[in-house]
Amino acid sequence: MNQPQVVEENTNDHRHQHHLQRKFRFALLFTGVVFLVEVVGGILSNSLALLSDAAHVFSDVLALSISWLAIYLSTRPATHSRTYGFHRTEVFAAFINGISLFVISGWIIYEAVQRFKQPEPVESLAMLVVACIGFTANVLIVWLFHGEGRRNLNVRSAMLHVIGDTLSSFAVIAGGALMYWTNWYVVDPILSCIIALVILIGAWRVAKESTHILLEASPKHADAQTVAKHICSIYPIKDIHDMHIWSLCSNYYALSAHVVLEDHTEESANELRQQITRELQTQFGIFHTTIQIERIACAQQGNLLCNLSHH
Repeated sequence: MNQPQVVEENTNDHRHQHHLQRKFRFALLFTGVVFLVEVVGGILSNSLALLSDAAHVFSDVLALSISWLAIYLSTRPATHSRTYGFHRTEVFAAFINGISLFVISGWIIYEAVQRFKQPEPVESLAMLVVACIGFTANVLIVWLFHGEGRRNLNVRSAMLHVIGDTLSSFAVIAGGALMYWTNWYVVDPILSCIIALVILIGAWRVAKESTHILLEASPKHADAQTVAKHICSIYPIKDIHDMHIWSLCSNYYALSAHVVLEDHTEESANELRQQITRELQTQFGIFHTTIQIERIACAQQGNLLCNLSHH
């Protein structure tokens, strides 16, 4: 393994985590102010839509807080009882945020049904002004985290909250404008149902991916058969077994395996191990590896996967 390169990558990742924490601090402060503005505006304008959006913003505050805590914990060093550190906390946070998105969507749909039954007049102009403030704030936060969600499932789940609230704020603006000019109050629940559907789709994706990682499944791009075939193409490897591939978090993968060499080979086990490690890093992005080299195969030979039984 090229140790200086690994150290540099770890250092860059650590710096990036601290940079993310600063972004979350700013986003939390900004979102908290928007929440207070929308609560006051909703009460003064008698706007249920604004109060509903304020509740959505409050969920953003919770989501951002959970995600920030998870990122902070992921920078903590490993301990004797937590040998992988706290990397998995970001996935657990993503799972919680994903489930909460389902709850919020259900609440929005429920409120929309109530408004279909009995639309209520509101102070549309005040509603528009406050909604524009919330929309602007959400757009700034989405811009602040642009591109971060591709690397981090936890950040993506938090951003789905904010994006959902951005759409909600836009719906409140559109609905407020229509109500101001036409007094057609039914437009608000129609837009609310559309927003809830968008949030549900995002919630399903986040919950599905976070559950996949929490169950220690292999990364989608690196299933056991694909990785084993690639490793066995390296001379003088003739077999690989007892393989485990799993995700510690959304962008940190690990692998352990037993590798059997051809009979009477003179290859250095240490050099071969380094070659396998380089291949796993460059081809599959797997940087945490444990490779056992065998010249005489153990009892597990022929079984790519280790079938554990509980007694």
